[in-house]
Amino acid sequence: MVAVNATSPELPPSPTETADQAAPVRRPIRDLPDELISQIAAGEVVERPASVVRELVDNALDSGAAQITVRLLAGGVRLIAVEDDGCGIPRDELPVALRRHATSKISDLHDLETVATMGFRGEALAAIASVSETSIFSRPAGQESAYLLDARSGELRPAARNQGTTVEVKELFFSTPARRKFLKTDATELAHCIESVRRHALARPDVGFAIWHEGKLVEQWRAAGSTPDEALSRRLADVLNDKFVDNSVAVDHWAGPVHVTGRAGIPDAARSRPDQQFCYVNGRFVRDKVLTHAARSAYEDVLHGNKQPVYALYIEIDPARVDVNVHPTKIEVRFRDSREVHQAVRHAIENALATPRAAAVVEAAAQEAARQPGLIDDGTATPVAAKAATKPAAAPAWPQTRMSFGEPAVGNPVRDLAKLWEPMREATAQAEPAPQMATAAPAPASATAATPMSTPATTPSSTPATSATPESAGGTTTITNTTAMPSPVPQPEDEGIRLRPSGQSSYFQRKAPAPQMQEAPAATQIAVKAATAAADEPAAAMQAAEHAAAPATQPPVTAAADSAPVWPLGRAVAQLHGVYILAENSQGMIIVDMHAAHERIVYEQLKSAVNTENGDQQIPSQPLLIPATFAATPEEVATAEAHVETLLTLGMEVSPFSPKTLAVRAVPATLAQGDAVELARSVLAELAQHDASTVVQRARNEILATMACHGAVRANRKLTLDEMNALLRQMEVTERSDQCNHGRPTWRQLSMKELDALFLRGR
Repeated sequence: MVAVNATSPELPPSPTETADQAAPVRRPIRDLPDELISQIAAGEVVERPASVVRELVDNALDSGAAQITVRLLAGGVRLIAVEDDGCGIPRDELPVALRRHATSKISDLHDLETVATMGFRGEALAAIASVSETSIFSRPAGQESAYLLDARSGELRPAARNQGTTVEVKELFFSTPARRKFLKTDATELAHCIESVRRHALARPDVGFAIWHEGKLVEQWRAAGSTPDEALSRRLADVLNDKFVDNSVAVDHWAGPVHVTGRAGIPDAARSRPDQQFCYVNGRFVRDKVLTHAARSAYEDVLHGNKQPVYALYIEIDPARVDVNVHPTKIEVRFRDSREVHQAVRHAIENALATPRAAAVVEAAAQEAARQPGLIDDGTATPVAAKAATKPAAAPAWPQTRMSFGEPAVGNPVRDLAKLWEPMREATAQAEPAPQMATAAPAPASATAATPMSTPATTPSSTPATSATPESAGGTTTITNTTAMPSPVPQPEDEGIRLRPSGQSSYFQRKAPAPQMQEAPAATQIAVKAATAAADEPAAAMQAAEHAAAPATQPPVTAAADSAPVWPLGRAVAQLHGVYILAENSQGMIIVDMHAAHERIVYEQLKSAVNTENGDQQIPSQPLLIPATFAATPEEVATAEAHVETLLTLGMEVSPFSPKTLAVRAVPATLAQGDAVELARSVLAELAQHDASTVVQRARNEILATMACHGAVRANRKLTLDEMNALLRQMEVTERSDQCNHGRPTWRQLSMKELDALFLRGR
């Protein structure tokens, strides 16, 4: 026999014993105590001290307060006191205010569906009082004295206070120690409290806010501004700093019942984190996927890489068209028509960013120079920089020889501007010798006005002539330059000159399709026809360009001393390594990326041509000979059935083929050669999440951007001064010309102050 060891481990319990032990014990259903109910509600409403601050400031704003003061101790853990000068609470209503679901904001279902106040549930004060020591003392107008109510004891006694209400919350989470252990450091909690008040401050510039911590004033924003726009700009500058206002553009757009206002940051102000993105719906700060997606879509072709835009947008909409009762903290909303709001926000930002900023930058710099006493000419009250830009350079007091910069520059005269996009070998064979660009300084603007660029006879191409006069005394030689230079600044009637693509690219060449090749999509042919118009009919193309650019053309800034125009991007003076254009304006020097600037110009012309032909109503579709089927999820099938009209607008036809299969029967004409299934999946995914899709537009714009990139002027292409100036004038009237299609900047300004600092002038 084998002896059994007494110290051997026990055998594991059988499955039957385990099942008996794990069997749940049934408990009777019963009502929970009121205190436990309030503590459960507090778990949803009160997450940290910042949640208490948000709820109390909401109530203060609803009371009509003009000044709100927040006092904190230990980051809000030991004390949160919110004082306001609103309407106050009568003595008889103070005990009712601490009851669950007691409120003065709503009284029936209609009020709930059209909520226009910050708070409406009536559970915040009861939830806060259940996890802290809360007291309220208030005095309405007409009451002899204020009254203090202690939430723990229910005692009501007189107190001293002016009109308004003060709510004090002490020892947050003292009754739930487990919740208190999850709080962060005092500094972290304080930062969250300040951020909560900041969001309210941005929504209500007509209300003053002050934050005190440990007896010290941390933040203060005063109510200021005589008009709403002025008050908002002042508040944005105070809360987000002056750079936000300086590097943003105003937004004001109506789209049916939706009104979008605020400010949108320029692409150069983009940040690596989305920490300056504020959206408000009827004065309430929200985080909504539809709004975020719409804003991001508006910045698609002007942001570089993974940069995050900055903006502060205020959406005003009928309260009946938005549901704010979808989240415990009321930070999320649900729109009745999400696509309507999405389109309104996207178009609002796109329209605000479309205007070129060159004129605004020059005007702002001139105003800044006017405020500095050393930069103003007392005789004419004209900025010295602007005045100097219109005066010809003074001749040197001593003779000097002309500097030589190597080989003469080779380029296309302005009368042969159409050859700019022709192959280099053809341009070299056909073009006449161009005048040397380094022979003389550019002509002044006053002399330029009398030389129209459109007349071939006025573009001199004479050879520079020099005369050497030996001096009898010193034996020196004086070199006199008699070169005639062409006009560097084109006139307004030539602003519509279009630069044509180099090479006979298939994108821009109008040819009959070969029998064995498939015909190009209709929208692509539209873009090709628009791009080749300048090649076949130069005069008609220039007239059409002038007519199209007329509404967007801004008159040049005119200096006070002279009537000669001062162009925002200045006058071209040289080309650097065939890549950059150097120009001079009234504020200093402009550096232009030649390829990036021309790429944006061509890209916008192609988009305008396609949109004009399509009417911006429905994208042309291409039926598929054999429908593309794919296995779809239940969500994709439901989305396809619910958004039939939207899909048709996008040029797509997606219909159920079986309960678990979808068939793609038509795709946009510009994307006929792409993957129809992948396109359909991407569109359905965006429609399911945002009720709107920009996949088709994004894919179409990528094709046009590729065409523009191949058709734009390349690096190392030598341009004449007239060609460079024509490019600058086109930039001034082209939408979004401050960035290329990939989001890179197209030009930069170096002011005289910055140039002086580089050379330590004035030190």
